[in-house]
Amino acid sequence: MPPEPRIRVHEEVRAALAAGRPVVALESTIISHGLPKPDNLAVARDIEATVRRQDAVPATVGMLRGEFVVGLADDELERLAGADDVVKLSVRDLPIAAAAGVDGATTVASTSAVAAAVGIGVFATGGLGGVHRGAAETFDESADLTTLSRTPIVVVCAGVKSILDVGATLERLETLGVGVVGYGTRRFPGFYVTDSGFDLDWRLDTPEQIAAAWRAHREFAVNEAALVVANPVPPEDQLDRDLHDRVLAEGLEIVARDGVTGKEVTPVLLAHFHSATAGASLATNVRIILANADLAARVAVAQARRP
Repeated sequence: MPPEPRIRVHEEVRAALAAGRPVVALESTIISHGLPKPDNLAVARDIEATVRRQDAVPATVGMLRGEFVVGLADDELERLAGADDVVKLSVRDLPIAAAAGVDGATTVASTSAVAAAVGIGVFATGGLGGVHRGAAETFDESADLTTLSRTPIVVVCAGVKSILDVGATLERLETLGVGVVGYGTRRFPGFYVTDSGFDLDWRLDTPEQIAAAWRAHREFAVNEAALVVANPVPPEDQLDRDLHDRVLAEGLEIVARDGVTGKEVTPVLLAHFHSATAGASLATNVRIILANADLAARVAVAQARRP
């Protein structure tokens, strides 16, 4: 009989949590599925270094041989970055993958769930999943949304990718009780672009304000939902808007023409963005995740400083 699956927490992460020091959870899907080799490993290391520069401890989450790992060691990062058979794991996949003993990379949903389970309060990612275009017919919606409705963690992101139905995603987050604030803005970002075209009800301007809002959320215990902090890419770093709109329209035509559906839609569209923008979208993606890691680390530090 195979051993029971468990969560292995890296010694540095465990010690930091026990001492009340700041820790930031990081996903591993960006390593195995989001970036091309060999850039993926270099970026994964840069993300962790960015967290450390703010005196916080990075905790990249993944699965190795069916074991949940919170705080991948460098050789483990290298393993997930270099292998071709790493499975993309959302929440529903975790127990099955553990029983199967596979190597897996965690999405926003599964990273949030595992990180919160061990007591990590802040998570940095690139962009959330959301409601897909045409979901009224397909019911295609990311598990990120429902998972965040029952997972108490601060998620720093650049909004959702503009390939999704941004308006419907915001409506779902409201229905599910997930708080959304803009960092220095009242406009919801669109991942590659600074402004998705949708307003936000709330704006916070400092990591300390975010930490205070999260503390109030936990004290009031209204629900167990996450707090989404939407951190827009600076206008000077965003993908050219005309290029973005043209490439998105082309990608949607390709998806419709080829009958691509379900979970295959996002990778097809993102691959088209990468090729059609000659790598510009990839460069923007990297800038986004590094900026979010930096902000998340500062939020974690602000949380740790509060009595």
